[in-house]
Amino acid sequence: MADRLPPLTALRAFDAAARHMSFARAAEELNVTPAALSFQIKSLEEHLGQPLFHRLNRAVELTEAGRLLAPGTAEGFRTLNAAWHQTRRLQDNRTLTVTAGPAFTAKWLAPRFYDFARAHPEIDLRFSAGLRMMDFERDEIDVAIRFGHGPDPGLFSEPLAFEWMTPVMTPELALKYPHPEDLRGAPILFDDSLDFLEPRCDWAAWFRAAGVDFTPDHGVQFSQADHAIDAALAGAGAVLGRRALVVKDLHEGRLVAPYKLAITLEAQFRFICPEGLEERPHIRAFRNWIWTEIEKTAEVSEKLTYIAIRDVPSAHNISRQT
Repeated sequence: MADRLPPLTALRAFDAAARHMSFARAAEELNVTPAALSFQIKSLEEHLGQPLFHRLNRAVELTEAGRLLAPGTAEGFRTLNAAWHQTRRLQDNRTLTVTAGPAFTAKWLAPRFYDFARAHPEIDLRFSAGLRMMDFERDEIDVAIRFGHGPDPGLFSEPLAFEWMTPVMTPELALKYPHPEDLRGAPILFDDSLDFLEPRCDWAAWFRAAGVDFTPDHGVQFSQADHAIDAALAGAGAVLGRRALVVKDLHEGRLVAPYKLAITLEAQFRFICPEGLEERPHIRAFRNWIWTEIEKTAEVSEKLTYIAIRDVPSAHNISRQT
């Protein structure tokens, strides 16, 4: 039995026939005649020294050897196709596909992407909004913007500006509730998208940080952060706004942060791409643009006073306000 691998065309013919369990359909897939496909499989069997198929009257079945070879052959071609596709993508510096969560896409990327497109007309920017963990190779993704703690092993991962949360509302609503304790009577909006964080970063934590003994227990709840922010923009109430998602509205005056006290989070938005590809021209251009955009609104963060979430007093250490 020869140790060297058989010809790739013969393995390809076997893979197609094993998937379809039909020489005719396999030949159609590979755009060859059934006779040519049969010849390739016969040569593979001769190379191996045993049959791979039982030829029946109107069908074929894998032999024991065929059943053993089929999974590895299929996986091998998937790996080879992925590697070839990724290698060809290295030549493409015109298309940049970015995935980010729906809220970040709606509140950070979408309002700004025209500036990037105008500065880089040579790059076709594509967004894929979703929270599903993407596979860079399988899903043909160049850059991912993800929120959380990480780590991101095997990837280039760069934290973006540190994240904070503070109550935000329209300027008109802020006039009615000038002090933190006044929020006891305000309409409260809940962003449930951060419920996964530990320690919890919620209204109760912010009130404890402000020294107010109050835990809001009713209000409109939203599963998506951008929907909660849109409700705040409409004047429906106050929401705990996350830096990345409200900083543009704060910078441009549609929302205000009247109490100046913000909780800093341990989780962050991260710029992620396959390791070693961060300096590809179109990825580097996008990364530099993000940092330029962050710098444009840095003055919003400079106006706040911060307390880290882990330094927020626990509920039983808050003295009751009178």
